[in-house]
Amino acid sequence: MKFGLFYEHQLPKPQNQEQWDPDAEHKLLKNALDQVELADSLGFDYVFEVEHHFLEEYSHSSAPEIFLAAASQRTKNMRLGHGITLMPPRYNHPARVAERISTLDLVSDGRVEFGTGESASEMEMGGFGVRREEKKQMWEEATREVVKMMTQTPYAGVEGEYFGMPQRNVIPKPMQKPHPPLWVASSRRETTMVAARLGMGSLGFAFETPAEAEERVQDYYELVREECYPIGAAINPALGVLSVLSCFDSDEEAIDKGLEGAQFFAYSLAYYYNPFTGGNHKPGQTNIYKTFIESPPEQRWGPFGEGFRGFGGFGSDLASEEPEDEVTRALWRAAQRGGCIGTPDFIKDTLRQYEAAHLDLMIFVAQCGARKHEDVMDSIYRTGTQVIPEFKERHDQHQKWRGEQLAGVEYPINSSI
Repeated sequence: MKFGLFYEHQLPKPQNQEQWDPDAEHKLLKNALDQVELADSLGFDYVFEVEHHFLEEYSHSSAPEIFLAAASQRTKNMRLGHGITLMPPRYNHPARVAERISTLDLVSDGRVEFGTGESASEMEMGGFGVRREEKKQMWEEATREVVKMMTQTPYAGVEGEYFGMPQRNVIPKPMQKPHPPLWVASSRRETTMVAARLGMGSLGFAFETPAEAEERVQDYYELVREECYPIGAAINPALGVLSVLSCFDSDEEAIDKGLEGAQFFAYSLAYYYNPFTGGNHKPGQTNIYKTFIESPPEQRWGPFGEGFRGFGGFGSDLASEEPEDEVTRALWRAAQRGGCIGTPDFIKDTLRQYEAAHLDLMIFVAQCGARKHEDVMDSIYRTGTQVIPEFKERHDQHQKWRGEQLAGVEYPINSSI
């Protein structure tokens, strides 16, 4: 099993202020680069960076290629993952995606992981004019063409349903051949199986339990062997799962320094992805963190109310129980103490269960909510020095298992796992 960090670049507003301090975003990005550099020095394998637009406080990460390019010059070994690039052409023209991914691959000496996805928030889709009922088809069409742009000389051109362009040689080409490893965001089990059929890695943003991960791993690799028709020129068989991280010397300290950030991560995500609240957001005016802090503790994993009950089928009376819907269940889990908020020994016990399930990649959310930079650095340091080494010692065993699962697969494999 390998390990990575995941960044939304969360920036809650000060509780009693309408706006951020003037230097807040500058500090946020500089601190994140320090965190990534530290993680690289400690043996973390990946950093994944989201792309979001207009999602104030939840995600100030609208130009991930810029941040990852900066990270490429501060690190030596970490893989640099887009987790994910928004593929509907109204967000990003496919040719521009191919150019940016390839350029980043060159400046990073071939360390890019090309994660893809659709987006789902009304705030983003409305801002760019993306229709919800078309975004999945937009994602698939654009992703197929971007891969062709990175591998064809010249690119043959296309007249698709959602975009068209004539024959052009899209340059530069990536350093990794035939192209960087391909991933897709998978918040639902069905998307994980789509990933398997298309030969893509699954970035599981649903906070799966070890038992769920084991079931998905087995089904995923079976589909890779039996029903895979790659979207690219090579396949990237791999499954990653998210977990919120807070690693300290005692459980009490880990909870004190990490739980509120986990809860705000879930709360702010639910806020924007719930059409009853996110759709009513007042840009530049709303203070989400203030509302979060003033909420009852049992409601700190999602903004409740009649609209939210209608969206997810749950309310404060169910705050201690897992919701049935996959997406809302992921929010609930993100806000709990979880298996990676605790001491190094506590976290290792949890990770051994994922290791036994043959998970390929655990991705930690370390920076979230109003966590202090120094606490994030301390947590990363303990994880890198007291947790990860044990699993690195056994990674050859996992590679042997992967080889057995992929025996007989005819397609080229391009994977960093």
